[in-house]
Amino acid sequence: MTLKITLKPQEKMILGGAVIANGNNAGCQLIIENKVPILREKDILSENDADTPCRQLYFIIQLIYIDEENLAIHQKNYWRLVKEIVKAAPSTVGLIDQINEEIVSGRCYQALKLAQKLIEYEQEAISRVQ
Repeated sequence: MTLKITLKPQEKMILGGAVIANGNNAGCQLIIENKVPILREKDILSENDADTPCRQLYFIIQLIYIDEENLAIHQKNYWRLVKEIVKAAPSTVGLIDQINEEIVSGRCYQALKLAQKLIEYEQEAISRVQ
């Protein structure tokens, strides 16, 4: 399956663990011809921005997706954090279960999309408390 990606000027992405940046002032078209982890800049969360439990979970899923070399460590951190989140906010269990299913099935990109919904839920909950 071939995937065509167009990077905007100065846009970055992660491709198979490597950071790729379009350094010129024009668009850049890449054609990916094999299965490899891909994250566009808009989907990348930096460690510094992982400042809430659900954002930390997203960051860990991102690492599971792109850093196969340290997979065991990331998975351990993932399950520890999942337990903490569910304990602190039992209302997240439905969405967490969906994310877990994607993780266990090896569909990390889909897990990231669900984790974005979890972050939105977290933000709504925080805003109600403030």
